[in-house]
Amino acid sequence: MARSRWPRRLQFTREGKYFVGITFGVGFAAINTGNNLLYLLFGMLLSFIIASGILSELSLRDLEVSRQIPTRMHAKRPFLVGITLKNNKRRLPSFSVEVEDLYDDKPIDKRCYFLKLPSTRSQSTSYRHTLARRGRYAVTGFRLSTKFPFGLFRKSRTVDSPGELIVFPELVPIRRGRPPASRNHGEEIRGRVGRRGEFHGLREHREGDDPRDIHWPSTARRGRQMVREYEDEAARRLTIFLDNAMDENPSEADLDALERAVSLAASMAVDYLQRGFAVRVCTRGETAPPWLRGGGQIAAVLRALALLPSVSREIPFPVKAEGRPARGGKGRVVEA
Repeated sequence: MARSRWPRRLQFTREGKYFVGITFGVGFAAINTGNNLLYLLFGMLLSFIIASGILSELSLRDLEVSRQIPTRMHAKRPFLVGITLKNNKRRLPSFSVEVEDLYDDKPIDKRCYFLKLPSTRSQSTSYRHTLARRGRYAVTGFRLSTKFPFGLFRKSRTVDSPGELIVFPELVPIRRGRPPASRNHGEEIRGRVGRRGEFHGLREHREGDDPRDIHWPSTARRGRQMVREYEDEAARRLTIFLDNAMDENPSEADLDALERAVSLAASMAVDYLQRGFAVRVCTRGETAPPWLRGGGQIAAVLRALALLPSVSREIPFPVKAEGRPARGGKGRVVEA
C-alpha cells in the first residue's frame, strides 16, 4: 500500500517569486512609513500566501495512488502505464493534482494531470514511456504535486509504492530460414513434421499445453500433471545458442553487440514458438534450459532473456552447439 513521506516540499513558481518579493517590499514600506493602507495591503498579501498553503495542503491530503503496469514491455518501444488516483476525503474535492512516477527515486519526464477529483471518487489516466534497454527497473513511488489555488508555489509530497518493471528485449524483424532438419540425437526419436504422430513419451505439463494431451493415469500415479509427447513434436525442436560472455571491462560497443544478440535470439524464439516449434535458448551456465512449446511460453522466454546477465568466457555452454550462426548474430547467436 502506498505510504506518504513527510515533510512536504515547497518550490516557488516564477509568479510566486514576484509575489513574495512584492509582499516583502510592501511590508518593509509599511513598517518604515506606518501607513495604515500599506499595512492593510500587506495583510491581504500575507493572507493569499497563507490561503495558498492551506488549500494546497487540503488538495494533497488523503490521496491514494496506484499504477497498472502492462504485462509485456519491450525495449525501444513505447508502452502505457496506467495511473489511478483516489480521493479518500469525505467532503472536500482535490484540484489540479499532478502525479509523477519515480524510477530509482527520480521522476520521469511524464506527468499525469487531474484537474478535479471529487470526494470518495477515483480517476484513471495513463502516460506513454519508452525505455532504451532491457532489464529490471525499480519503481519506488510517486510524487504528487499541485500549484492550487493561485499558482504561487508548487507543493509536493512523495508516496512510497515500490515495484519493478521487467522490460523485455527489443523484437527485430528476422528473415525466416528453412526449419532445422530432422536428425537423431542419442536416444531421442525424430519423426515426421506434423501435429500428431506416434506416441513418443511422457513429460511434465507446461503452460500452453493442450489439456487433451494430459495422461491421467500417470498424473494420478506421480502426483503431478503429465502429458503425452508425440514423435512429430520431438522433430520440431530448435535450440538457440546465445553467447552471453563478456570481458571484465566491456566497451560500449561490446555491450551494444550483446544487446543486439539478445534481441535477435528473442525474436527468433518468439517466431518459432508461434510456428509450433519446441524452443530452448541455451546460454553459458550450469544447467540445460527446458524445452518450451506454445504461445503461452513466449513471456517466459522473454523474461529470461530480459534478465540475462553477462558472464565470464570460462563458463561453458551446458549443451554442445552443432548449428550455424544466425544472420545478423556476428557469431553470438547460433540456431541448431
